[in-house]
Amino acid sequence: MDLNTQWFIYALVDNQIIEIVDMEKCVALYEDLDTTSLEAYAQKILNLLTDTLSSEDAAELLEQFQAAMQFAMEQAKKGVSPSIFKGSMTEAVDQLPELDRIADMSDEEIADLVINMLTIVQEMGASDFHISAGSPPFIRHNLKIHKLSSTILSAQDSMRLNTIFLSEEQSKKFDEDMDLNCAQKISNSRFRVSLMMQKDGISGSYHIVPDEIRSLEQLGFLPNDVTTIERMLDYHNGLILVTGPLGSGKTTTLAAMMDILNAKRKDHIIAVEDPIEILHESKSCIVTQREVGKHTNSYSVALKGALREDPDIIVIGELHNLETIENAITASETGHLVIGTLHTCDAANTLNRLLDVFPPAQQQQIRTMTAGSLRGIVCQQLLTGVKDNLTVSYELLVGNLAVSNLIVEKMTHRLKGVMETGQKAGMCTFEANVLEKFKLGHISDETARAYVRDKAVKTELERAIAIQGAKNLAHGDE
Repeated sequence: MDLNTQWFIYALVDNQIIEIVDMEKCVALYEDLDTTSLEAYAQKILNLLTDTLSSEDAAELLEQFQAAMQFAMEQAKKGVSPSIFKGSMTEAVDQLPELDRIADMSDEEIADLVINMLTIVQEMGASDFHISAGSPPFIRHNLKIHKLSSTILSAQDSMRLNTIFLSEEQSKKFDEDMDLNCAQKISNSRFRVSLMMQKDGISGSYHIVPDEIRSLEQLGFLPNDVTTIERMLDYHNGLILVTGPLGSGKTTTLAAMMDILNAKRKDHIIAVEDPIEILHESKSCIVTQREVGKHTNSYSVALKGALREDPDIIVIGELHNLETIENAITASETGHLVIGTLHTCDAANTLNRLLDVFPPAQQQQIRTMTAGSLRGIVCQQLLTGVKDNLTVSYELLVGNLAVSNLIVEKMTHRLKGVMETGQKAGMCTFEANVLEKFKLGHISDETARAYVRDKAVKTELERAIAIQGAKNLAHGDE
């Protein structure tokens, strides 16, 4: 199959026009054609998909096909196949077991079935695998949802698949709470497992924990920004925040930062997580990891206890309530380096979220404490890279006198301006980082345009896109 066609099928899957499970049918259609013309192949698939569509929907699908063809031809010029045609994903889908006889299986067979499915989705490069009653199994791959089967799981089948590896204690807790979050080692891999009850039955989400701790560079942080983050980690007290929406890779970034500390310092690190996902072995540091629900009742209780356990560095998986945040800020003022995460989308919202949980009478005191202890904020988001991968994009706020003054004076809305002018201090805005990532070839112009809103940055982006286009054209003429 030629590269044009491979990238065309990839575009159909990536834009969820077809499912991964339909790829084999698409390959078979190509093999039945007497020509390798992309136009003829695209028309054949379009005819099949528009049979049951209205004229309006068919016209919309035609536009999507035209865009996919253009994308395919541009990508094919690079001479590289998309990852879904490098054997891993298509072969993995073929290996997925049939799910229509779960009711007849023994518990041992069910366990083998789940291990088999989890192994296969790991090979696909998925970040999450879902087993949910009332729907077919599906994965999240490069931020998008893809169904893996046409079989709709019944409530009983989903219950057996999702609970086969639970301990007696975990089963009891799930029965009582109808929710369960835990880390599971299944076969030779670790997963963050989240179970819940819903109207159709039980749903399980299996987040695949990386086999190794990746460095900040491997995650997509640029060299100058890695240096900035390492400078934050050089402090022996203060507060560092890693923030971003759910599923933005905060846990992996936190693990990379812990690994830096573990390698270069000789301190005692206490980490509190819910659950423990990535395991750290003590290197130069002594690392103590505690799990909420298993080793401690809550983050706030663990944080209070940690202060009596002679720590140098405290890592908090989530700063989610007033008591935990207050204890973290206090600890950062009393000679400890505290690193925590928050579910916020930018630096200004991070500080507002951090400070607004306190009652009005405490606001000014907490602002002053935070202004004095804040070392920096890493606010991140995952974007689709040009190599069919995920890369992190982010903004960096470095705690300095200007930032401290804005916090004390309740002017956090002006933080973006400080970041725009604070490049020498290592700061950057999210949009400036997106622009830089495009210039370096980490993300496509389409991805960059989707995330840049600032007029000045947008103008610079369009200029960079035009320059890149001219270079590509000149290269093509050669």
